[in-house]
Amino acid sequence: MYIAVCDDLISELERVEEILIQWKNEKQAPLRYRCFPDASALLDAVGEEKFDLYLLDIMMPGVSGLDAAAEIRLRDETADIVFLTSSPGFAYESYGVRALDYLLKPVKKERLREHLDRLLLREQKPAEGLTVKCGTTLVRVLFSQLSYVEVNGKHLYFNMADGTVQEVFGTLREFEPQLLQRQEFARCHRSYIVNLLQVAELSAATIRTFSGKTLPVSRALYKEVQAQYMKVLFSGGEA
Repeated sequence: MYIAVCDDLISELERVEEILIQWKNEKQAPLRYRCFPDASALLDAVGEEKFDLYLLDIMMPGVSGLDAAAEIRLRDETADIVFLTSSPGFAYESYGVRALDYLLKPVKKERLREHLDRLLLREQKPAEGLTVKCGTTLVRVLFSQLSYVEVNGKHLYFNMADGTVQEVFGTLREFEPQLLQRQEFARCHRSYIVNLLQVAELSAATIRTFSGKTLPVSRALYKEVQAQYMKVLFSGGEA
């Protein structure tokens, strides 16, 4: 577990650091963290290190927490982002970068520990996903990294958030039960199942993913997809 904490107020950094140290000692957890006094320093580190969780102050001089989160999302699709703020007024903006939560300052120990417990549990269990056969090779496709599935004839294309594609011979029906039982996946067209957590823009006719792909949305499915998309955003993406 590697956590980045970014806040321009030293007192807030020290408060969060104290909670992290106490939790680490109690849980005997393999926790590492780095503290950053501004977003520019954090973004410099993001180019060299991979963090599992970002704790970002929203209002900082220079580069704001929201701007930093947008840049982080361009480099890392899967890391958790939790905003630290003195006002709940930024809650709507946080969904644009798929933030997991926002914590009001001063950060309450119990609220932050919930996220640390969840992160530890996730690291202790195998990553959830599908095992697919690509030719003669078995490939593990993680749900969290799957952007969308496209069917074309007898071939399925598992499009990943990093731009890679796994081609599988078969039908969409074979994988529908495992995908559609999860809240974050929805059928947006007869030929597509999309991960709603990978959706940057949704309109009545199209979806644009964070990886820059444009998918069609059928007229009959739009309202259902829209409702499920909002539900996923406002539930933090929990399945």
